[in-house]
Amino acid sequence: MSTELLLRERKSLIQDRLKTEGRVLAADLARELNVSEDTIRRDLREMAAAGLCERVYGGALPLAPDAGSLSERAALAPERKAALARASIGFIQHGMTVFLDAGSTNLAIARTISPDLSATIVTNTPLIASALMEKPGLNLILIGGTLDRTVGAAVGARAQRDAELLRPDLCILGTCGADAEAGLTAFHLEDAEFKRLIAARSRSVLAAVTSDKLGTAAPHAVIGIGSGSTLVLEAGAPEGEVAAFIAQGASVVIAEERAG
Repeated sequence: MSTELLLRERKSLIQDRLKTEGRVLAADLARELNVSEDTIRRDLREMAAAGLCERVYGGALPLAPDAGSLSERAALAPERKAALARASIGFIQHGMTVFLDAGSTNLAIARTISPDLSATIVTNTPLIASALMEKPGLNLILIGGTLDRTVGAAVGARAQRDAELLRPDLCILGTCGADAEAGLTAFHLEDAEFKRLIAARSRSVLAAVTSDKLGTAAPHAVIGIGSGSTLVLEAGAPEGEVAAFIAQGASVVIAEERAG
């Protein structure tokens, strides 16, 4: 059997394992396939470069789902995102300063905020600012700069300079992938840099995450998951993922499905 055929078979097996088990470990694959860990790590590097997985310490995770622009993402699974929004808005209290990051679930949160809430909402996302415009109780601050159309927000140098002047009580992060070991991750470098900066300047961090993003990773790290962070997850989120987040010290809230 040719070396190339063996390589294709290994990569096919790795892809199958990522689909069925959610992650692979290089050491386990090396033992099972009777090859060196260096061989498996090389396979994983090549697969990551081809966009088939995301390398993490010791192995790989499935690549986080990429559903296109913010407007396109907002049209997907609106009921599920609305449930996450309802479970998240209780963390936004009167008098708080809250940073609401780019993300389709965060757009649902913006739409769910009561018009009577008295708080300061800061965002770098025009669609989110638009959803908050007609809520008279809010003091609304829009961070500016060059707009990244894919992210749907300003995330460049100007936006980062503005973010350095903030000290939010709560940062509600958008995320592309969420894994207990890999943490929260993003597809775009500047977006990840901006998220990391604003999260570090906030007293607490919350992320509302749809189940398709759990146990996946995007190419750029944002923050680790640990004490001081809250994850709002869908009803029916995999028990193993929930347990792993709690083991890392995160608070986990499960959103309730609306009857009927």
